[in-house]
Amino acid sequence: MAEMADSDVCERMRADWNRRAREDAKYYAAFGRRAQEDEEFFATGEGLAHALEGELKRLPAGADRGAWRALEIGCGLGRLMRPLARNFGEIHGVDVSDEMVRLAREKLRGIPQAHVHRTEGADLAAFADDSFEFVYSYAVFQHIPSREVVFNYLCEARRVLKTGGIFRFQVNGLPAQGARYDTWSGVRIGAGEIGEFASENDFQLLALEGALTQYQWVTLRKQPRGWRAGLVERAAARVAHIRRITNAHSSEPVVPSQGRFATASFWLEDLPEDCDLNHLEAVIGGSPGTPTYLGPPEAHGLQRLNVELPAGIESGLEPVRLAWLGRPLTPPATLRVIPPGPLVPRIAAVTDGTDLLSGTRIVTGTVKVHVEEVAHPEQFQASIDGLPVGDTDFFCTDPRPPLWEVNFKLPEGIGPGIHSLEMQLGSRRFAPVRIEVR
Repeated sequence: MAEMADSDVCERMRADWNRRAREDAKYYAAFGRRAQEDEEFFATGEGLAHALEGELKRLPAGADRGAWRALEIGCGLGRLMRPLARNFGEIHGVDVSDEMVRLAREKLRGIPQAHVHRTEGADLAAFADDSFEFVYSYAVFQHIPSREVVFNYLCEARRVLKTGGIFRFQVNGLPAQGARYDTWSGVRIGAGEIGEFASENDFQLLALEGALTQYQWVTLRKQPRGWRAGLVERAAARVAHIRRITNAHSSEPVVPSQGRFATASFWLEDLPEDCDLNHLEAVIGGSPGTPTYLGPPEAHGLQRLNVELPAGIESGLEPVRLAWLGRPLTPPATLRVIPPGPLVPRIAAVTDGTDLLSGTRIVTGTVKVHVEEVAHPEQFQASIDGLPVGDTDFFCTDPRPPLWEVNFKLPEGIGPGIHSLEMQLGSRRFAPVRIEVR
């Protein structure tokens, strides 16, 4: 079955997540390590909370943060609510699991502005219209097996947001072909569907990053109903200017034609406030690029627009044309495109196959290897102390580096202690990695 029957989804979600919470709530909330201590578990949320705080720059400057209210959809144990509470007068979290809600209330007991609620699993009925400045969600929609439930949550987020409020969320953007959905491996939603949803529901689309990956991030701003009606006229009245062009990953004024760094940042002045990624065209070298991120105004007044270069672009000085709603957005410009460096396969990480935070301490009998810039992962081979590993499972987690995840079991005969993991890709041999089997 592609999806569960919608009438059964919410109760199935509640039952499964209550069971997971009773088994090991911290692992299923963050899937980092079995039986984590509180200190380590909550520390894993700090980096993500910091990234979410970056989105608060999109809210009006000089506002009274003590009056701001935030809502997390799928709060789990409050791993993100705890650090994010410092930004808000009130922060609320909802979760479908009774057990997660009970535990979150316990973990957040010392934070008076934090409030956790059980949801029925498909709506935000406990909250009034226009209640929040900021709504966010991470690692939640990827576990929901019904598109209808996910999109209902997106609509509900619009309802409870104040006009001008920001909705930042993650959804699985991997290709849906052949996928089977349950309450762990939920629906996959493509970038095109997100763009259509934003357009149809009067959201300003500000970020759509990580397309074709599990961790596709989206930023939306709520606009009044019908705001698009006058956009063409308003767009015609303003002309923005490109003040500089850099690589999106550095300050260098050059961008390789393909690979992980093939994204340009256009630093724009006088950008219309209504501009968003929908109906924005970035033509580079005669072919359309893919706009992925439109940032808030920086201290110097410029705004960043990130655009992934089109496939097959040639190196050299390439003309750039930015347009919005079919009209020129800026005067023409030129981008220097350079040839990409060769793919250099390398081992990015070796961890336990389940307890990712265990690193090279293998506690479950399985190993996970992340390999970057690999064109033919089927050439991967591994052995431990000279014993070849058995069947390997390959999974592309990001097509742009490209990045692959390789999973395999320890060979029979490998007991506790220190061992040497040898790996190669075709004729290329990697440096041995020392692992400790527990």
